Amino acid sequence: MANADAILKDVNILGPLNDQTRVILSKEATVFLALLHRSFNATRKALLQRRMIRQAELDKGNLPDFLPETKHIRENDAWRGAPPAPGLVDRRVEITGPTDRKMVVNALNSNVWTYMADFEDSNAPTWDNMVNGQLNLYDAIRKQVDFKQGEKDYKLRTDRTLPTLICRARGWHLEEKHFTVDGEPISGSLFDFGLYFFNNAAELVKRGTGPYFYLPKMESHLEARLWNDVFNLAQDYIGMPRGTIRGTVLIETIMAAFEMDEIIYELRDHSSGLNCGRWDYIFSVIKRFRQNPDFVLPDRSAVTMTVPFMDAYVKLLIQTCHRRQVHAMGGMAAQIPIKDDPAANDAAMASVRADKLREVRAGHDGTWVAHPALAAIASDIFNTYMPTPNQLFVRREDVKISGNDLLNMNVPGKITEDGIRKNLNIGLGYMEGWLRGVGCVPINYLMEDAATAEVSRSQLWQWCRHGVSTSEGKKMTPEYSLKLLKEQADELEKKGPKGNKFKLAAKYFESQVTGEDYAEFLTSLLYNEITNVGAATPAAKL
Repeated sequence: MANADAILKDVNILGPLNDQTRVILSKEATVFLALLHRSFNATRKALLQRRMIRQAELDKGNLPDFLPETKHIRENDAWRGAPPAPGLVDRRVEITGPTDRKMVVNALNSNVWTYMADFEDSNAPTWDNMVNGQLNLYDAIRKQVDFKQGEKDYKLRTDRTLPTLICRARGWHLEEKHFTVDGEPISGSLFDFGLYFFNNAAELVKRGTGPYFYLPKMESHLEARLWNDVFNLAQDYIGMPRGTIRGTVLIETIMAAFEMDEIIYELRDHSSGLNCGRWDYIFSVIKRFRQNPDFVLPDRSAVTMTVPFMDAYVKLLIQTCHRRQVHAMGGMAAQIPIKDDPAANDAAMASVRADKLREVRAGHDGTWVAHPALAAIASDIFNTYMPTPNQLFVRREDVKISGNDLLNMNVPGKITEDGIRKNLNIGLGYMEGWLRGVGCVPINYLMEDAATAEVSRSQLWQWCRHGVSTSEGKKMTPEYSLKLLKEQADELEKKGPKGNKFKLAAKYFESQVTGEDYAEFLTSLLYNEITNVGAATPAAKL
């Protein structure tokens, strides 16, 4: 590569590499990452600034609506998304989880149709997690991921076709501080996408699938347009036909819900549908309208998929996807088996069945599970009620959703001290795990990730901001919130293993639960704690 050294002159890798990870971060891959950064980072930053401008409008009480300037796209029945790609025709059950080697093997051995390998919400982006996760996927694609841990062998099964692999990159808001170009950290999105695509795209196509991605946290069709530009440049760069990449967009922000048609349109040659990212969606509703007392929600357990604003979002997503002939994916079942309480386990699994039945009857083409044990339940429901590979023919022409329906906060339920304490426990538990480099944490038999922790954090902020009273008659004040936080943190620290980080988690959480300061994302707030980057960090040699 004639110009490689010149291109890499102002590129620095500020995390350690070994012989294996140098395969992933080769000189050629690093050149590609630098190209992505220099081509797209300015646009990414401008779009993030646009989010802040929109937030200022919402803070004044201006509510969102469908965009008048893109009405012609919404009303045009002629255009469609891309036909389902190889390995993505039938996606009835998808398992999700981080990219550590054990998870990769267990997920690919599960009785599911696809595995979403997650560099985002269920992953803490330490340098080791990011580069080793890429190495694990590189090896899994080439069927060389088997390993031994103690007495146990972890091997990919050979008795059936393995699930289709989909990679979820980080959202546009996150950076990878261990990789800098021209003195700036690269976007986490471009780092994750770039390494996975550059190292694996040709191999995936050769093996019968392709480079497929989940795209999180978008807030507008302009952010989808940026992804489409990234896809086109990437395919052109390696000489791959445009349209080989496919992206499923998680509709997990309230702003994106008003632009679903437009998001599919921007990605149409690369679109493989939309997904109901339910927990992040609830978080987004609270976050974006946090200054508005009309949007105060009750305890998290009361905000189910059947409350008005969630029901409207699901119906509109399915209708929009099927009108454009792309998949409408359902949400996450976060439950994990309760081994020591059969009655409680039966109740939890019954709730999973009911949730999956609601999804398939509504017209979803597939659903998510976080644990292999739930795959059989989800498969049984979808196999029974969806005998075809998908339900793209379910048009849902009966659905009429307005902007007001998406903003209908008529949610029955109470705010309780128990709900406050649960939110504190979830927030502290997740943040403590994240600070140790663990991106998903089992709490009360639910797999909690960044999205659920964000709901908990944002509810606490919102309740304090608006001085709500609990059903027990206690007013939520900063003093009360901090008192309960200290009690929960002290209890968790005492019960936790030696060397736990609950004190540090509580220190960060204090700033987020009083209705005053509000970080755009918890993960951004905590990120510097898990980086290895310092003033004296030497750059790795390629």
